Amino acid sequence: MFNIVLYEPEIPFNTGAAIRLCANTGASLHLIEPLGFELSDRRLRRVGLDYHEYASVRRYASLGEYLLQHGFPDLVACSTKATKNYTDYRFKRGTSLLFGPETRGLPQALLDSLPSQDCLRIPMTGNGRSLNLANCIALALYEAWRQHGFAGSV
Repeated sequence: MFNIVLYEPEIPFNTGAAIRLCANTGASLHLIEPLGFELSDRRLRRVGLDYHEYASVRRYASLGEYLLQHGFPDLVACSTKATKNYTDYRFKRGTSLLFGPETRGLPQALLDSLPSQDCLRIPMTGNGRSLNLANCIALALYEAWRQHGFAGSV
């Protein structure tokens, strides 16, 4: 129903948590290289537990490759640099939610290439720089799924 796209993820624990989240929500996970770890990393497997077999996970050499293979889907970037709150966005079925690497976020040039209304933020107080990537994925994905009545849930 939805696609989670991790652009150059660096931390295996976050990707493992994303695998588990996708397995439990019906979302597909797409990893854009380079990755900061090997997919066989035991830390990735440990966090993902036994959900790997229930999640659709694919790997791409570039974001361009992902976009070409998926026919240029609706793409929404999640970034601390955005101004529109994620809860104000109306997600379509099949939307691709794009998240950047943990230590630096999405490149400004990539954000600039998207319409500003497709760049979303998660509100925070001014005390921190960002939230944990896995938490951000969960917030945005569950909002998108909620907007569609949690279709497919039990």
